[in-house]
Amino acid sequence: MQAFVNAHEWIWSVLQMIHYVGMSLIVGIIGTLDLRILGLFRSIPIAAFRPLVPWAVGGFLGNLLTGIMFVTGKDSGPSYYTDNLSFRLKMLFLLVAFVNLLIFQLSHLERRTYATPAGGNAPAAAKAVSAFSLVAWFLVIFFGRTMQYNDTLLLFLGL
Repeated sequence: MQAFVNAHEWIWSVLQMIHYVGMSLIVGIIGTLDLRILGLFRSIPIAAFRPLVPWAVGGFLGNLLTGIMFVTGKDSGPSYYTDNLSFRLKMLFLLVAFVNLLIFQLSHLERRTYATPAGGNAPAAAKAVSAFSLVAWFLVIFFGRTMQYNDTLLLFLGL
């Protein structure tokens, strides 16, 4: 992978574009769904967002693939990422977002939430999951963007 990425100057830019589009799909769709669950856009039934969720999943899969190519394709090797505190924190909050999603689905909260009609209130537990989701995804983006400033982050934290 590293040889392929480094042999083509244009590939890194294409991977970044795919990664940013994927993140836009995730945050645009899941973020809007989370905001609806929290009480915004009350005139829209929560179930109206359900057909858009596969697009967010597609965005995630695109990010997963491009992320693997970033880590394995860096000319300095994977240690650029694995030794980076911002990258580690990004992965931690990505895991937190995933566990949060599992809780939403496996607790049957998802089914009850999608049953909320236009003008209705989502269950309180769904609101907690949605708030947690918004924070987790914000931190995934924040730490993803601070990876190139890892030394500044370490200095700020006194590490």
